[in-house]
Amino acid sequence: MPASATKALRVAVLADSDTRWKWGALTATRVCPGDTEIHLDGYLLRGRATPTARQLEEVGVSADSLREVTAVEFLRAMAGARGEDSYDVLVLALVGGGVQAMLHGLGRVWQDGAERPVVVTGYVGVVYEKLADGLLLRHGADLVLANSRQDAERFRAVYEGVGADAAAVTEVALPFLGGAAYAGEPEGDRPYTVVFAAQPSVPDSRKDRTYLLERLIRHARLHPEREVLLKLRSKPGEHTTHIEELPYQKLVQRADPPPNFRLVYGHMGEVLDRTDLLVTVSSTAALESLHRRIPTVVLSDLGVREALGNHHFVGSGCLASWDQLDAGHRPAPDPEWVARQGVAADGGYETAFDEARGRIAALLARPGGLPPLAPYYTPVTAPGYLPGILARHHLAPDGAPLPGAPAADRAPGPVRQVVRRAARGAYRHGVQRVAPVIRRMGEL
Repeated sequence: MPASATKALRVAVLADSDTRWKWGALTATRVCPGDTEIHLDGYLLRGRATPTARQLEEVGVSADSLREVTAVEFLRAMAGARGEDSYDVLVLALVGGGVQAMLHGLGRVWQDGAERPVVVTGYVGVVYEKLADGLLLRHGADLVLANSRQDAERFRAVYEGVGADAAAVTEVALPFLGGAAYAGEPEGDRPYTVVFAAQPSVPDSRKDRTYLLERLIRHARLHPEREVLLKLRSKPGEHTTHIEELPYQKLVQRADPPPNFRLVYGHMGEVLDRTDLLVTVSSTAALESLHRRIPTVVLSDLGVREALGNHHFVGSGCLASWDQLDAGHRPAPDPEWVARQGVAADGGYETAFDEARGRIAALLARPGGLPPLAPYYTPVTAPGYLPGILARHHLAPDGAPLPGAPAADRAPGPVRQVVRRAARGAYRHGVQRVAPVIRRMGEL
């Protein structure tokens, strides 16, 4: 009898950044069978983007327990989760290589035929690059979630094209959509509010980021009656899913913005509550905004290019430039395009996770338990690629911990915790301060 039939559904989420923790935890609550009590344990994979306490608080997603682990520590925790402590569902909210490493590591942990949880993975937002690479690294999970009808079709085509089983692909929607629908332009004292949703790595050059900041400030000067907000993902020194070498906070220090321009942090949903126009290059915030019927612009100023990710919005009706916005242009999204993106403001969103819930319930009730994990990549199919992916997480080609892997038999003591924080701070300093200087010197 599955654990879910006798007690609260036990769910584990392994995430490697603040954004993926948010996606993983919210996905867990969305895809678990309805009217089921959930016990959620969170595991944060130690690395460059491990979220800080402030970032976790800003995400606003709670768990019954939350701790930081290495890959090997997580695998040992899963090996020890037996009987009453066993999990029903495991959500891998990781970059593709991390998912693949965990699938092989977990395959070894569960090779003795022990009952295992349903393994779920997917993407945090818009999939605009490394489609084949990311998908094949996620193959082997019981459910590979696609955030829209368009993604589900693309995912199946990739798997079928290489001869991999595509049955795991399951259409859902982004789990963090929601909020009140846009009520129209403000009346009374509330100012018309323009929000630019910044991204850590898009664009990546100082020239382009400075250009976007200057245009945002210019828009504020042209419209002094408006409130113009620069919505930031993280504070300097914090990392998100992507590395940010040139934080807008530093660029603003060299500018002279008007009083109606300011920087904001916080939960995107709360910012959207007061937004009248959302502007971005290619942030997933655009889909959150469209879901709420807020006027949304995807900038074309720097071109419509794969490197920027805004090519994903071709056909959306949302592409426009700052010149057009300054002149008063308001985009009209294409209804058919919006519907294919899993953005269902007409009420369909409430049923978007039904298929995933049904599949998980069926897998939990499967007689004899679940079959062994079977990733597409194996030492036979990818002997020149897979070992390197696993080694990054201190795993051998068979999924076993490599000699010298970080100790996992005890919780880190005070000294180890201090050393880890210092090492992470040194890494971030190197990424944000030293590396850009070296690159600029190399261009001389």
